[in-house]
Amino acid sequence: MPTITTRWANINDVALIVPLFDGYRQFYEKPSDLELCAQFITARLQNAQSKIILAFDVHGNAVGFSQLYPLFSSLALDIESTHVWLLNDLYVSEFARGLGAGKALLDFVQNFAALTHAGYLMLETAKTNKVAQKLYEKQGWQRDNEFLVYSWRA
Repeated sequence: MPTITTRWANINDVALIVPLFDGYRQFYEKPSDLELCAQFITARLQNAQSKIILAFDVHGNAVGFSQLYPLFSSLALDIESTHVWLLNDLYVSEFARGLGAGKALLDFVQNFAALTHAGYLMLETAKTNKVAQKLYEKQGWQRDNEFLVYSWRA
């Protein structure tokens, strides 16, 4: 019996997602704000603006999540699909790390991308998040050495 199971989340799962999403934001040094997190997740699910996957331990506790956003790539015109998924959020509760939840979430999104004929999946993580980087590389993700990421704040 697998120790971790995964499934798509829906609007009825907001209460399960919110503490994980808040933990994810705190991991990246954002202040805890459960109400703000609930509003954000509810809006994404109600408006079909993202897809969220939940991971559960053997006791049925939600221990992790990932969130995909749809994108398109004009530079991917020469491959099968210009449709891209941005894996913007992936988080596993501290008490569940090492149980395979991160791998299970990555397997889920990679299988989904293959089934939907996405051109590719992309993600970014903090340079200091070495544990996640090792997992991504073990799962076949490749670090981009060609492009730099810039951002601009209005």
